[in-house]
Formats: sequence, C-alpha cells, structure tokens
Amino acid sequence: MKTFHQIYALLRRKNKKNYLLLVLCNFFSVLLITAYVAMMRSPTVLTILPEGGDSRKQVMMIFVLAVAGCGIFTTYASSLFFRFKSREVGILMALGASKRQIRRELFQELLIIAAGTCFLGILLGTPLAWVIWQGFRLLIVNTKEMGLSFDPQAYLFAGAFSLFTLISLFFMGIRFIRRTNIMDIVNQQRKNEPMHDVKPWFGPLGILLIILGGFLGYMTPSVCVRYLHWYSPGWLTGVMYLPLFPGLYMVLIHTVVRGWRNHGKNRYEHMITHSMMKFQGRQTVRNMAVITVLLAGAYFAMFYTPMLGTANMWETKQRTVDYAFHYRSDQNMLTRRDIDKTAKEEGITITEWKEAEFANLGSDGREYVDDEGGKFHYEYRKLIGEGNFIAESDYNRLNDENVDILPGMFGAVLASDGSGDSGISTEITRLTNMTSRITLPVSFQEYVYSDMMATDYYVLDDNDYALITKDLSAEWREKLICFNVEEVMDTYDFASRLYNEIINHSGSECEIPEYYDRVKKIADNEAGKIYWGDTDKMTHISYKMRDSSEFKRFWKYAPKFRVLDSKDFMENMAVFLMLFIFIAIICFAAVLVIGYTRCMTIAINNRQVFEDLKRLGASPHYLYVTVRGQITKVFGVPGVVGTTMIYVLYAMIMYFNDNKLTQSETAGLMNCLLLVTAMSILLWGFYRFTLKRVLSMLAVRAKNKG
Repeated sequence: MKTFHQIYALLRRKNKKNYLLLVLCNFFSVLLITAYVAMMRSPTVLTILPEGGDSRKQVMMIFVLAVAGCGIFTTYASSLFFRFKSREVGILMALGASKRQIRRELFQELLIIAAGTCFLGILLGTPLAWVIWQGFRLLIVNTKEMGLSFDPQAYLFAGAFSLFTLISLFFMGIRFIRRTNIMDIVNQQRKNEPMHDVKPWFGPLGILLIILGGFLGYMTPSVCVRYLHWYSPGWLTGVMYLPLFPGLYMVLIHTVVRGWRNHGKNRYEHMITHSMMKFQGRQTVRNMAVITVLLAGAYFAMFYTPMLGTANMWETKQRTVDYAFHYRSDQNMLTRRDIDKTAKEEGITITEWKEAEFANLGSDGREYVDDEGGKFHYEYRKLIGEGNFIAESDYNRLNDENVDILPGMFGAVLASDGSGDSGISTEITRLTNMTSRITLPVSFQEYVYSDMMATDYYVLDDNDYALITKDLSAEWREKLICFNVEEVMDTYDFASRLYNEIINHSGSECEIPEYYDRVKKIADNEAGKIYWGDTDKMTHISYKMRDSSEFKRFWKYAPKFRVLDSKDFMENMAVFLMLFIFIAIICFAAVLVIGYTRCMTIAINNRQVFEDLKRLGASPHYLYVTVRGQITKVFGVPGVVGTTMIYVLYAMIMYFNDNKLTQSETAGLMNCLLLVTAMSILLWGFYRFTLKRVLSMLAVRAKNKG
C-alpha cells in the first residue's frame, strides 16, 4: 500500500514537464537579473559611468524594465504551473487527502524549487556576466580598463529579486490551496481568460496614448527647468509617462481581439485564429506587453553604440586638420623643431603647419543657485567662468575663413553642421583680464563654424583682443598648434609618440580635467567659498593614467589627432559600448525565452482544438495558417510596436537635445535602422524556429491550398 507522500511523488514524476517549465523560468529570470546587476554594480563600470550622468540613468532605467519584465514572467510561469497542478491536487482531494496534507507537500516542493532555482541563478549569474564580458574582450576589444571586477553588494539586488520570486510563488500557492470546490480545482486547467470585444477606435486611441505618454514624459523635466526653474521629481516624470502603458495595452488588446484587417470577408477568414487568441487573451496580452517592453529596452541599449560610433566618425572626418593640440604658454612645450625631428625619425612628412595664440579670459553670466524643494534661480555674477578667446585674424588664418567681428562684439564657434549651440554661451556681456582685472564690455554678434574649434572658442575683434589681453600673464595665455601630414591614417606610431611627449612636457599645474574652471575657483575663493573642483566631487585625473579612456576624454589639454581618435575609439569607449551591448543581450535573451514559452503554452492549451478541427476536415494548409496566425501575433506585434515605439522615442530625444537633427545624428539614426533590420531578421529566424516546434507538437504540416 502506497503512502500519501509516495502517491504525491508519483504524480509529480508523471507531470515533470510542468515542474521543468517553472524551474527553467525562475532560474532564467534570476540568472538574467543577477548577471545584469553584477555588471551594473561592477566597480569597472561605475568608475566609467559618472554619478548622476545620463549613461548611468539609462542603465538604471533599462534595469527597471528588465526587473519588471522578468518579474511578470516568473509570475506568469507560476500561474501556469498551478493551472497544470490543479489536476494532481484534484485527484488527491477526490481520494480523500486533506488540505493540510496537500499544503505540506506543496509548500515543501515550492520551497525546494524556489530556493534551488534562485540559488543556482545567483550562483551562475556572475560567471555568466564574466563569460560574456571576456567574450567581448576576446572578439572585439581588450584594454586594461576592461578588467572586470565585481561588488558583493550586487548580490543584495539579486537576493531581493529572488525574495520577490519566492514570496509571489508562495502567495499564489496559498490562494491555490484555499479553493474549496474540488471541481473548480480539477477544471482550473481548462479555464481560459477570455477578452471582451472592444470598439474599432480602441486600438487607434491606444496609439495616440503611446505618443502622448512618450512626449509628455520626455518633455516634462525640460519644461519644468526652462519655464518654472524647478527640477521635477522623478514621480512626476513617471506620471507623465503613464499614458504610454495603458496605450500599449490597448494596442495589444485590439490586436488580439479585433485585429487590424478583419473587415468584410476578412473577418471570417481568420475567425478560428482570433477566437482562440481571444479565449486566452489576458495571458497572451500580458506576455506580449512584457516582450514589447523588453524589446524596447534592448534596442534602447543597442542604439548607444551606433550613435556614439557615428558621431565619432563624423567629427573626426569633418576636421580640417589632422593634428591639433594646445598648451599653456608657461609650459616648456615641444617646439616645431622637436616635432619635425620626431616626424623625420618616424618617416612622416608634415604639411600646412599653422599656429596661433589665444587667451583664457574671465566672463560674466548667470549662476545657478539651488533653493529648497527642488526650486532654483539664477543670480548675475561678474565672474562666472573662463573661456578661450582668439583674435579674428588668427581664427581666419587657422580656418581659411574671412570672419569679420565688429568692435565690442564676439562670435561663438559651432561645428560645421550647426551642432553644439547648447554648449557655448551667447549671453556674455563682460570679459575680464585675470591678471590686470581690466574689463571689456561685449555682446554676441554671430555664430562661426569650425569643427576643430567647435564649442570651445570665441572670436574677438583684433583691436579688442589686443586691448583685453594687455599685460595678461603666460599662465592665462595658450598656443594652438595645427598641422597636416601625408597619409595620415598610417601615422599611428608618430601620433602615439607625440601624444606621450606632449604629456611629458606638461607640468603638474596642467594635470586637471577639462571642466576644472580656474576663474570660477578664484571667484569662489574671493567670496569665501570652497570651489567644488577642489573637493572629492570632481573626478581627478593623473598623468599616470594617460592610457586610460577617462584621461583621454577628460584631460583639459588632450590633443586632437585624427588617427588616434579614429583608431582608438573602441578602446577609449570600450566599457561604455560593452556595457550597453551586454544589456541588450540580456534583454533579447529574455524576449526569446518568454516568446518561446508563450508559444509552447498556446500549443499545449489548443492541442484538443486542433484535433477537433482535423476531424471536422480542416485542410493542412488551414491548420498551418491558423497556427502561424497565433505565433505571428506573439512575436510580430511586440516586434513592430516595441521597435517602432523606441525608434521614434530615440529620434525624438536626438531632436529635442538641440531642437534639430544634425547630419551626424541623422547618419547615426540610419545606422540604428540598419541595426534594427539585422535584429529583426534574427527575431524572424527565431520565430520560424518556434513555429516549426509548435507545428511539430500539434502534428500540423504546411501544404498548399487545395
């Protein structure tokens, strides 16, 4: 005679596929979240991502999407498990088993499943992150900065997600056991969650809400800062984004319930497909929503690489000179004779040598003053920061231009495509010689264009320049050296050698990042305040880290060498690029697993329906079209909606950065479109694989009509 425990174990072995599904779903979700958070919290990554910067915010935003998606996925897998578990429990209750006996056995196996899968997911998540990262280093780029390290605190995030998985599983188990009617439990597996019919305007209204939510959510922080002088809290931005999510849900419901082409005779052609989808509509829509969100997050992460790469290629290509560097006049810098000697030793021919002087002057402006409650205001300051000012004759000679700046006026330099106007001030009304403290009243005349000097320089009338720089000491004067070479892309060794020599000839007083403002420091010190750049808030750089991406990107006197900036781009931005590619892989993996799991569930739930259709004489082609219609919706609709939604949002972000799309941004968006095409082909390939698996499970094969 068998004991209750033995009977329970026997039923479990007979239904091991249901247990396997729950185990794999929970394990995969915890594995992905652990790998993500291990990377996100890695000191290697946090060193590169500035605190409060846009890149770190993007990483956190996608992490939230991934957590939400995987959380919904595990909840769905748990509900599916209990649906199939109902038959076992119903049999046991019919045999006279008490709820107490069933609860004890059920909770024991739930504890083993949840604890085991979560433990394995956490245990293997970090090795997974390490393997993927090492694959990047092996196949793409390998630098010293890419040596990956992990923070033990990352396991706290993974543990929190595991705890959520455990709690949700036991909560659903408690609800499951509380059922009192045996027939309800037995028939739970057969129950569906049908969707009610919706009006024709339901889907278009959803599209409108998606557009409205995306626009309001993105524009709210900018509007609050610009017009209200108030930093809106994160919850307000979240509220503005809210219409996007019901809009997405409405579009998916409309797709499942009504479709978009079911008019006239078309409403009968796919009647079986839509009816089957409607009877399982809630489950299907939930999964489609998760796939859409994760797909959008994956593309958002992937777009970072082509946009950044295109911008770099465009900027270096548009430069009018191959080599340019600047240095303070009080430095014992390389002379032209030194550079010519180095070039000769490397077999390099220098052409078109040009050099000019410019001055670091103090300027006035409005200073940001923080108020309580997220409010702020601006106060005028006679000294607010330093800027690079060059005489118009020197500017024209360097750039082969004929700019005419009137006395008392100044020009601001932008890139040739007009980008960068948000990074250079046109509100300056007073310049200050920081040695003699004489001042010069000025006003903005026009923008001038030079890719080599964009957003870093202002142009003055020659006489005004001579007047304001009189008696200016060498520490506030700089020299700009520009020259071309023959076969520039073959001069990498010369560029590397010259780069190191420039650093070797720079003193410790120049060992500062580009955002260190000496004028602001003087103004703060004279006002009795400590300049923030002299605190730990500012990132400090060192000549010892000259080969790091941080030094190359942020050193105040970093040279612009076309060959180095082109060929070292991947090395300089490796951690950034690899991080976002890693995130995209995690999100895409979740999309594929969730889509595949849902399609297999559809096949299992509808197997009897297809058997009945065969008996009623349905042709193989009709059965194939019916299956394909359901699988297509699971993959196709989220693919189209998620891809379109995130691409439009990304283009909107690019546009509203400076209220225009520059040529480099347009080219970057085109490259993103190519990436979308490539990933869509891969997604289509996985859809075809899943379709074949479902057809095989249902014993359906495609045939031509008739």
